Amino acid sequence: MSSPTSHTLNVPGACLYYEAQGSGPALMLVGHPMGASGFAAIAPLLAEDYTVVTFDPRGFARSTIDDPDQDAEPDLLADDARRVLEAVGEGPAHVFGSSGGAVTGLALVAHYPGHVQTLVAHEPPLALLLPEAEEARAGMQEIYDTYRESGDWAAWRRFSTITGINMRPPGEEAASQSPSAEALATSERFFRHGLLPIVLYQLDFSALQRAPVRVVVAGGTTSKGQFAQRTAVALAERLDTPLIEFPGGHAGFASDSKDFADVVRRTLT
Repeated sequence: MSSPTSHTLNVPGACLYYEAQGSGPALMLVGHPMGASGFAAIAPLLAEDYTVVTFDPRGFARSTIDDPDQDAEPDLLADDARRVLEAVGEGPAHVFGSSGGAVTGLALVAHYPGHVQTLVAHEPPLALLLPEAEEARAGMQEIYDTYRESGDWAAWRRFSTITGINMRPPGEEAASQSPSAEALATSERFFRHGLLPIVLYQLDFSALQRAPVRVVVAGGTTSKGQFAQRTAVALAERLDTPLIEFPGGHAGFASDSKDFADVVRRTLT
């Protein structure tokens, strides 16, 4: 099995780190705030059939950002994804986006439909699609305010309580441990500049429906009732498409990678 090749790409306001591995049709895996390393378990499995492309979002891990105060607007993140796809140069790609990366993928389809063949949107956390949209908005604002007032540990704890998802960066497993510089930087960028622009993003449904792209909405088998699985259900209903169940929870691609990869293959073919 070949190792991924590493690349950097200068884009307006940032320098993106991306990796490519395997051969065959292009398949981009997109996360947010998670970058390429979060797909480490599943990317080699999918690279048996696809040219798998992963990247670190601007301002996270190995991707730099010129203005640290720039918000992670999904339209901007979609433009970054488009530029990486053009750099790889494999024509219209399959795209698998998870969490904030699924929102990036939806924005990519809306703005650059010619770059995408199939989008699998796995648990996109779109709060405003829920029946209790204002309550959901208030909960997300509460997480943001907790970070501003009490710091990252309190904010991750509040995030877990409200969403049902435990996604603290490595080094933040216990309050008694001092988080690494990278974990602190991830929390800073995520809570101050990523959380609200992504969860409060308003999809352009007319553009999505016009796009000649197959959009598949996915949710986890073990995350039913959690915030992001419920937003996936709401999106599937809005698009009048079935919700496809994928193994595991919000990060099933990491915890159940082999079974998850099998479902990705079946979904794309």
